Amino acid sequence: MKKTKLALALTSAVFASSAMATNGTNMIGIGAQSMAMGGTGVAAYFGAENLLANPALIGKSQGTELIFGGTIFAPDVSSEHNLGEPASPGEPVGKDSSDANLFVVPSAAFNSRINENMVYGIGMFGTSGMGVDYQDNGQMFRAQSALQILRFAPALAFHNETAGIGFSPIIQYGALDIHYDGSETQYGTFGLEDAGHGMAQGLGFGYSIGGYYDAAPGLTLAASYTSGIEMEYKGQLSSASQPFAEFGMIPEAFDDKLEQPAEMKVGASFDMGSLTFTADARKIMWSEAKGYKDFGWQDQDVFSIGAKYSTKSYWLAAGYNTGDNPIKEQDGTTTEGATINFFNNTFFPATTESHITVGGGMAISKKATIEGAFVYAPEVKTRVGVSGIGDDYPIAGAASGDYSETKHSQTAATMMIRYNFD
Repeated sequence: MKKTKLALALTSAVFASSAMATNGTNMIGIGAQSMAMGGTGVAAYFGAENLLANPALIGKSQGTELIFGGTIFAPDVSSEHNLGEPASPGEPVGKDSSDANLFVVPSAAFNSRINENMVYGIGMFGTSGMGVDYQDNGQMFRAQSALQILRFAPALAFHNETAGIGFSPIIQYGALDIHYDGSETQYGTFGLEDAGHGMAQGLGFGYSIGGYYDAAPGLTLAASYTSGIEMEYKGQLSSASQPFAEFGMIPEAFDDKLEQPAEMKVGASFDMGSLTFTADARKIMWSEAKGYKDFGWQDQDVFSIGAKYSTKSYWLAAGYNTGDNPIKEQDGTTTEGATINFFNNTFFPATTESHITVGGGMAISKKATIEGAFVYAPEVKTRVGVSGIGDDYPIAGAASGDYSETKHSQTAATMMIRYNFD
């Protein structure tokens, strides 16, 4: 059943991405070294932080290691549109900057050697998130939303002198909160007053599997796969879409399933003494994920590179990450296309494409290192057509517009402590 109707578009407003330095809604990397090197980590050994990127790589550890830290994200999102009658000629009808501009995401992991061929580990990582806050602006539907994804991942890796494999079952915690109010817009009589259900929480289960091969001295080739994880947030999407079902815009209200997409990853790492070079390619399968595929998301190809200079007491690194915006513009001259464009672009701007990364670490004792990374995603401006948004709308006098425009940039800072017991 095709769900790309006006109701679907408004429902997608609850998933306003911008909480992270992201490819789509997923973090570009996990851990200070990965973040500093463009989000790579499929083939390059970064210690316990490799757990999710490729669980096989913890097989390269020499003893017991603990990492803990977090990332502070500061997105900068602003949006405007000309749907309706402007207060002054030529001015946008609605314009605002999201107040959801600061987020903290935790990370911690541990791994230890069982014997000369086996290593186990466990990690807890914030991996995805979204959120906008336009609660002070009635012309922006007073939209508020927050999605948080946290993954718990035990792992077991087997290896010999030249190759290894690893497996990690994943327990995923998610929380979603939706609220919007269209009573101050021309759509206020359409049952959009104060729509919300309160926060919903859920658990999902998946897995990650990977392998690596030391193809030549200093050269490691690797691949991994992470399954999709289906989540259900009771009362969220169904409550948001119910008014549209009542008016016959969709056959029935949507269910509350939202799936974190599967990922396929390959990578290479090359060590030249004190220098390390990394490169990863990743496919994020949004088009197959429940919820996201209904919102018109397409698969995303992500490419990342990194370089690191290391000594016994410190390291310095830089990298680059790029991936196309997975949300594709629809035909804005139709009601369906225009409304999908408007709400995806305004309330779900997962539009950042390029990320520039730097970082470093310094030994503070024989066993402990403090590490950090900084990520900057340059501003991306997207303008989409919305001229058809009033066509066939079941409200007399519903206004059409020409455009919806969003500007989006991101910064992120990661700090981490790494402690080696052996």
